[in-house]
Amino acid sequence: MNDLPLVSVIVPTRDRPELLRKTIAAIDAQDYEGPIEVVVVFDRSDIDPDIESRRDCRVVRAITNTRKPGLAGGRNSGIEAVSGSYVAFCDDDDIWHSDKLSKQVAVLEERPAIEMAVGAIKVHFEGNVTDRVPPMEIITFTDLLRSRIVEAHPSTFLFRASLLNSIGLVDESIPGSYAEDYEYLLRAARRTDIVIVPDAIADVLWHTASFFVENWQTRIDALIYLLELYPEFDSDPHGRARIEGQISFAHAAIGNRSEARRWAFACLRHKPTEKRAMLALAVSTGLVSADWVVGRVQSFGRGI
Repeated sequence: MNDLPLVSVIVPTRDRPELLRKTIAAIDAQDYEGPIEVVVVFDRSDIDPDIESRRDCRVVRAITNTRKPGLAGGRNSGIEAVSGSYVAFCDDDDIWHSDKLSKQVAVLEERPAIEMAVGAIKVHFEGNVTDRVPPMEIITFTDLLRSRIVEAHPSTFLFRASLLNSIGLVDESIPGSYAEDYEYLLRAARRTDIVIVPDAIADVLWHTASFFVENWQTRIDALIYLLELYPEFDSDPHGRARIEGQISFAHAAIGNRSEARRWAFACLRHKPTEKRAMLALAVSTGLVSADWVVGRVQSFGRGI
């Protein structure tokens, strides 16, 4: 047995048995030579005991989400159950590349002052594959106010356990757990810079159907919650405009034309070239449908 640190991997899941097994298989196939424990958290679904296994220094356990139903509660149930020096998140429909953990652990071991790592991803959507590489080597809190940096996907999150002990659990108060990963990134970046592995380390699967695609009101409520939780957005007009544009688009998608236009105009005051506001105005006037816009944007590996 070598002296590499234990990595704990948290996989929240809900009614995706086939995808889950592929996700677990990819974690098991890691070339990382240290011990790995995988905690699969079943949220509002029955535990599948057949996924549990133990061999050499690899363990897979299944538990039930005992906290608030939803993704945030599922992640937190996992955080409370793990014991690794490093903690990773992985969604139940994403696939890690075999060198994901070895690269990330190495980069953090070389930088003891940094407490979190992410990495580039490959986005898969309806047969298209888009490489998404973060445009910087280090992500700061200021960077995350300006941009969500989609490349910093939760399935690439790797934390030192000390960071989680400091920043606490994932916020379960966010409506519908929407953007809980972004809020957690912001909170982490307040404490530490986030280092990036520039190589693609995970395949991220985007689906035509999603828990959030049709729940636009949840998006609105969650994004307003974020603006209120982080007053620092007021110091970055472009970052605030990005979120205002998303709120505007969501209102347009559910037919709230007056609210869509109100948020769009607020957005354009902060950033006159913000495309989300322009798209929201187009949807609010009936020129295009929200579904068409979302589909087109996702085909390029991007989101609203």
